[in-house]
Amino acid sequence: MQKGAWADLAVTGAEFALRVTPRARREEITRDGAGFRAAVFAPPEDGKANAAVQGLLAHALGVAKSRLVLVRGATSRDKLFRLEA
Repeated sequence: MQKGAWADLAVTGAEFALRVTPRARREEITRDGAGFRAAVFAPPEDGKANAAVQGLLAHALGVAKSRLVLVRGATSRDKLFRLEA
């Protein structure tokens, strides 16, 4: 995916609900009617998958990773990220 492909969604305070698949064969992020789906190489241990998803979402939005805060779902497949200022 091209960096900033979803830049129109990068509004301060916006929340992004994701369904995550760790240990995937390829990394990708897609949009569907209910939210976003992300697949990452990283295993779901020690926050590695969360960091990978944060980086993938930041790349798609064209923002810095530090602007995305994990609000809910640190140990769940369903995650909620908020874009901070």
